[in-house]
Amino acid sequence: MTATTSNGQAHPRPTPTCCACVVREGRVLLIKRAQEPNKGFWSFPGGRIELGETIFEAVQREVFEETGCTVEPEKVFQVYDWITRDDSGEIKFHYVVNYVRCSYRSGEARATSDASDVRWVAEPDIADLTMHPFARETALRLLREAGS
Repeated sequence: MTATTSNGQAHPRPTPTCCACVVREGRVLLIKRAQEPNKGFWSFPGGRIELGETIFEAVQREVFEETGCTVEPEKVFQVYDWITRDDSGEIKFHYVVNYVRCSYRSGEARATSDASDVRWVAEPDIADLTMHPFARETALRLLREAGS
């Protein structure tokens, strides 16, 4: 079985990615995805890890590209296998997502690059966003841990 990339090309193995999990003043940094997969869904800033790039370097680059903010990665706190199949059961996407807890450093959040919108979101507002269930669960967990 072969997964495909976002442009439909064959990709014979999972793609390593990263997501930045940033909490600031009781709110989590989220983007609305402007590209597939999950176009129109709210998620964490992030994307593919480039060849020769560490997870921490990738997460810093992705956050800056998508939001204009700078962050300091602290630790990988969870990893998730995101596998999507098409109607025939063939693998469409397989991403190994490294969720990295980060501290906010600077910048005014604005949508750039692969984001159509960006927001600092408080816990009560997360329920109203269109999100993958795992992303929603992760955002709520982050906010609850930050508040304790």
